[in-house]
Amino acid sequence: MHHSPLPADRVLTRRRAIGDQIRSARLHANLSQEAVALRAGITLGPYNRIEQGHAAARIDTLIRIADAIGVPLADLVQE
Repeated sequence: MHHSPLPADRVLTRRRAIGDQIRSARLHANLSQEAVALRAGITLGPYNRIEQGHAAARIDTLIRIADAIGVPLADLVQE
């Protein structure tokens, strides 16, 4: 069975930071994880893993999450 290599530490660190920015924006908008997932058209499990930084999100998903929260995409991915 072929396994993909693990992402570099910098990638994992940024993934967690993006998750933190998503969580912060969601809480600022007074939305639950369930509400954002529903608005973004994704199930709660994958949304939760993205917010926790355990899963990488495709750009399309990040755009839908930003739209669901009502913030610019840049707010979720800025360094």
